[in-house]
Amino acid sequence: MIFPNNFEQKIGIDKVRELITEKCLSSLGEQKVAEMSFATDFKTIDKWLEQTAEFKQILLNKEEFPVDNYLDLRSPLTAIMDDPTVWLNEHDIAELAKSQETVIQIADFINKSNYAALKGAVASFATFPTIVDKANAIIDKHSLMVKDNASHELASIRSDKRDAVKEYNKSIQAALRDAQKSGIVERNAQVVMRDGFMTLPVSASNKRKIKGIIHQSSGNGKTVFIEPETVGQARKRVQELETAERREVARILIEFTAQVRPQTDGLLKTYELLAQTDFIRAKAGFAICINGIKPVFEDKQQVVWYKAVHPLLNINMLVQNKKANPLDITLSGTDRLLIVSGANAGGKSMCLKTVALLQYMLQCGLLIPVQEGSRAGIFDHIFIDIGDGQSMENNLSTYTTHLTNMKFFVANCTSRTLLLIDEFGGGTEPQIGGAMAETLLGRFNDRKAFGVITTHFSNLKQFAYETEGLVNGAMLYDAEEMRPLYQLAIGRPGHSFAVEVARSIGLPEDIIQEATGKLANAK
Repeated sequence: MIFPNNFEQKIGIDKVRELITEKCLSSLGEQKVAEMSFATDFKTIDKWLEQTAEFKQILLNKEEFPVDNYLDLRSPLTAIMDDPTVWLNEHDIAELAKSQETVIQIADFINKSNYAALKGAVASFATFPTIVDKANAIIDKHSLMVKDNASHELASIRSDKRDAVKEYNKSIQAALRDAQKSGIVERNAQVVMRDGFMTLPVSASNKRKIKGIIHQSSGNGKTVFIEPETVGQARKRVQELETAERREVARILIEFTAQVRPQTDGLLKTYELLAQTDFIRAKAGFAICINGIKPVFEDKQQVVWYKAVHPLLNINMLVQNKKANPLDITLSGTDRLLIVSGANAGGKSMCLKTVALLQYMLQCGLLIPVQEGSRAGIFDHIFIDIGDGQSMENNLSTYTTHLTNMKFFVANCTSRTLLLIDEFGGGTEPQIGGAMAETLLGRFNDRKAFGVITTHFSNLKQFAYETEGLVNGAMLYDAEEMRPLYQLAIGRPGHSFAVEVARSIGLPEDIIQEATGKLANAK
């Protein structure tokens, strides 16, 4: 279970989808990216990760994997399966042949390779070389026309048609010369095409001197366009052969479709192979861009990542010739709930978002940017509470929305849940907010949940120090340089450095001194 409904937008997985989609070769792959979803079955996820890791190796090795003609023929194939009166046209057959050749090439490449996970992906798919051969035998893939030799009858018809077209052209030229000699048309007159008929431009006064059919006249009525009788006879012969040609072409297409129709179930499955292959290839290409790997993946709840990087942040920073700071983070054993504290703008929220995004990516079958030797696990649920939760439509305050989320968390979290909560307990008076947060944290710990929780509250840091299952973490800050280091140190709480930050931005010293004095008096 993922919470809330806009989880993907909150952590940036929608942007990840866009980047993977850009690497697809076809609409088949793009559809798979759109369908990509969070899974909780260990074997399924492990298979996805291994397939993507293997394809990443294919790309890095620059192996000649088939990349052409990932065409989607599911619609015409479904049409002929559902309706026996429908048949495949020349374009459909040409694309069927091209795409099925690609299926065969993919199967041959993978079956001859040592990529075990990818072999498993193609094992259940049949190939159809006979259909490819038959399609190539009848269709010219360049002109998208049925070949002359697709049948003896068609070859004969087209030969006769070529002869008839020659006779047709000869007859109109002969008629033009005769009319010119007779003075019926002018010496410089040319054959004129009108409504698909070859005609002679004849003056209205001479129209009765030529036997034939008038097809048009000029706007002023002074010229008529006549198809001579002998030309009409030649044209009719061409038309008869064209009709015979269309009839024979249709017969050939219907016959081919009849051979394909019993195979449509298997053929349709091959487009799932093309889609999956394109999808895996795109995921592998994205993994190369973000330096993603398959960590040691185990069927247990854990996050033991070294040098984990937020991929989207890193992509943005690379444009500025910078790199995102990596994080070492551990959630396992007795240290299941990490309480992260430290200065504002010190990277607490980015730490939380990094864990959310990478774990979600991993369980979608995506390789993640962590260092070799990192170990990852699996969670049934990922719940996140981050950002401004104020709802203008429902007139709910940030704190009310936060508590509503916490109600859901308490009701649904288990030992297989990953909780990600930003500014835990904030949005109300510190005393009650801190007390409520501590109580909720105790409940989460009782359920053996895992999570990353950011806070400024001292009582939560103390609670983490005293309670088994919880551990403090600090986003480090350089007090001398007055700048965050964006590094996570686990095992100790962070300092807010409120006074130091106030001084670094130039807040008047008398204000700072008065404030610290009040703090001392309060203690």
